Amino acid sequence: MCAGCSHVSPKWAGRCPECGEWNTLAETSVPTTPVRMPGGPAVSVPLSELSGKAAVATSTGIGEVDRVLGGGLVPGSVTLVGGEPGIGKSTLLLQLAALMASGGSRVLYISAEESAEQVGGRAGRLGLATEGVRVAALTEIDPVEAECRSIEPQVLIVDSVQTVVDAGLPSSQGSVPQVREVTARLVRLAKERATAVILVGHVTKEGGLAGPRSMEHMVDTVLTFEGDREQDLRTLRVVKHRFGSTREVGLLRMGERGLVELTDASRTLLADRSPGVPGSIVVPLLEGSRTVLVEIQALVSRPVDAGGPRRVTQGVDPRRLAMVLAVLEQRVGVSLARHDIHVSAVGGVTAGEPAVDLALALAVVSALTSWPVTTDTLAFGEIGLGGEMRAVRGSGTRIREAVRLGFDRVIAPPRGDDDDSTCRVLVVDSLAAGLEVAGVLRGPEGLTGSIGVHGDRGSATQGAGDGGPRDAAA
Repeated sequence: MCAGCSHVSPKWAGRCPECGEWNTLAETSVPTTPVRMPGGPAVSVPLSELSGKAAVATSTGIGEVDRVLGGGLVPGSVTLVGGEPGIGKSTLLLQLAALMASGGSRVLYISAEESAEQVGGRAGRLGLATEGVRVAALTEIDPVEAECRSIEPQVLIVDSVQTVVDAGLPSSQGSVPQVREVTARLVRLAKERATAVILVGHVTKEGGLAGPRSMEHMVDTVLTFEGDREQDLRTLRVVKHRFGSTREVGLLRMGERGLVELTDASRTLLADRSPGVPGSIVVPLLEGSRTVLVEIQALVSRPVDAGGPRRVTQGVDPRRLAMVLAVLEQRVGVSLARHDIHVSAVGGVTAGEPAVDLALALAVVSALTSWPVTTDTLAFGEIGLGGEMRAVRGSGTRIREAVRLGFDRVIAPPRGDDDDSTCRVLVVDSLAAGLEVAGVLRGPEGLTGSIGVHGDRGSATQGAGDGGPRDAAA
């Protein structure tokens, strides 16, 4: 089997006939025994008899993980958790193992990278009650299967799948044939014994999961554990999930005693915000089924070297920033070609959805003119290439979260869904109108000459929760 394209050949060759790569064909054992779901039918049955028979999930004991998984772990399921080294994957799964064991589940933790004593030392530092969790330091799949047959765990955690090998294969540890075969045997074990299996996966320098692409197809759920190691915020996202939605996100904070759930993420992320600072504005982001308020900061300065202006982003898609800057210059007349621009989403959050466009524009222009946006103002909306404002989903949910946190003014595009909030909203139909309503175009003497607003400014109207228009005070 080719390690690059998974092409199957009846004999070895120096070059893969499918993808043309050299020295990628390796001998691979192919299982011939079919795998059946536990309790599943041996023959076909009418679909009407199966509808409504959903798998019952078991809670992990961590609310944010249950949110992402749609209630918890399903017996017989295989979950793959990927993330950068040192981000906290092992800490998260060790906490999960201890909590599930305290809830009555038999848990087997296979450590293929650390000794059993090292795992025990981490559990002691975290103050975990580890009664009911069994730990084995194994690096071969055959002893792992034998241990599972011996103790019959309800939850099996393998840390990590790339360091477990099949002794029957000649390839080295972590190679594509090894990872594919080990994953296939663990999937077969999960289905045959109704064991919930969690696999830890390494990631490449590009951020993707290491190993064959087929590994993601074999498992039921793929989770990514993200965050900045210099920040304490951690995000658990679901990429694939056969038992529920892929739109939920879990938010946790890394502390001295491990990972802690964020019960009020918006208030936590805005706790250190300084009022009245130019270049600062708050945007409501949809993270799954909830809204999180995040501060966007911008800094505009003269280039420090002759290499040309720089665009530096943290937590913000640089392509979205480039598009917003182009619209500001071409449709509004705000020239930024000779300035360095630094933009950051505070707190280690990733602000990648289109609703962040308006906040990016307001933050950049505010930093340029040194006129701050009022502290009680919040803004969101997608910007079109023509300078128009476009509606985004979940406007009502975003506005209600703003009201809960005490914001009095919300600058938003025409709403694309129903809004039953009682907040007064400044509805703008163009980027120029949004800048005018926010009051960030009134630059000091030294900058007014370089900021010329041209073209159609659009219109701004002020409405209440019922959508009733009023004259806006720009």
